[in-house]
Amino acid sequence: MASIIIIAVVFVLDILAFVLAIGAERRRSYATYVNVDLSGRPYCVYSSDASTAYGVSALLLLLAGQVVIMVATRCFCCGRALSPGRWRAWSGICFVVCWITFVIAELCLLAGSVRNAYHTKYLPRSNDTPPACAMLRKGVFASGAAFTFLTTLFTELHYIFYARSRAAADIAPPIVGGIGMTRMP
Repeated sequence: MASIIIIAVVFVLDILAFVLAIGAERRRSYATYVNVDLSGRPYCVYSSDASTAYGVSALLLLLAGQVVIMVATRCFCCGRALSPGRWRAWSGICFVVCWITFVIAELCLLAGSVRNAYHTKYLPRSNDTPPACAMLRKGVFASGAAFTFLTTLFTELHYIFYARSRAAADIAPPIVGGIGMTRMP
């Protein structure tokens, strides 16, 4: 039987990661140009850097949720064998899909956090052009949030199907009478 505690802990961790990824998208840095240099050269001034912290926090919470579920299911490959059947098949499919979505979500969150934390200094290429201020594209954290949601869905399904398959393996098969010999007259 699936543990409600494990399901709740993983759900809370993943939902917090989802909310933080959405917050990171909404609070991502943007740049404005200001001429404050003594020689009048423009340089980049960035808004708050809160989305980097949100993105890293979402990354760590999603990682914690994945670790909890993989420890609970013994990473699907360690421990006793599961009973063959549809629950094991669905658990295997959800296992593969949850890892794919997890890796994509982590890469989006990591790339978004790193790119958002990168702030350029002034020194334009020539005195005529403003500096090229590095800014994060819109939607990087949002795609990380979307894949975080998918990871949550497939991780929970993997655990539920794994628990059902584990419960089916615990039931002993029915004993059918021995060799089946009959009396000879």
